[in-house]
Amino acid sequence: MTTSILFVCLGNICRSPAAEAVMRARAPQLSLDSAGTGGWHVGQPPYGPMQEAARGRGYDMSALRARQFSAGDFLAFDLILAMDPQNLADIEVQRPGGTLTPVKLFTDYLPGDSAFAGATEVPDPYYTRDFDGALALIEDCAGGLVASLR
Repeated sequence: MTTSILFVCLGNICRSPAAEAVMRARAPQLSLDSAGTGGWHVGQPPYGPMQEAARGRGYDMSALRARQFSAGDFLAFDLILAMDPQNLADIEVQRPGGTLTPVKLFTDYLPGDSAFAGATEVPDPYYTRDFDGALALIEDCAGGLVASLR
């Protein structure tokens, strides 16, 4: 049974904390966290424009702080979800021998009727500047994830 989920992106200031915030709103009974494969932003709050876009959709990310993914996360979580294939590969490189924790793409949970069906990553809004688009995709993935846990 999946009770703890870690969301992972590159810097842990846009996509993964947004996924954590959306899932906290939809599945408060779960243990949720987010991390980045890179350590540049450790200790920093989510990126301002992402927080603003999230607030506009009813999600508060202000208490979240960036942290870096570590090999210990394989033991601490039941499921690890990457925002894109490169982050998935970077996570797998750190997998300790013998650990079986599933690592998947968050987009694997997109419902078939989603406008984003077929997407293989959540584009990084830090670069694309499309914070609302990233949140809409994250919301669809979260809906599919919640449905899969029932």
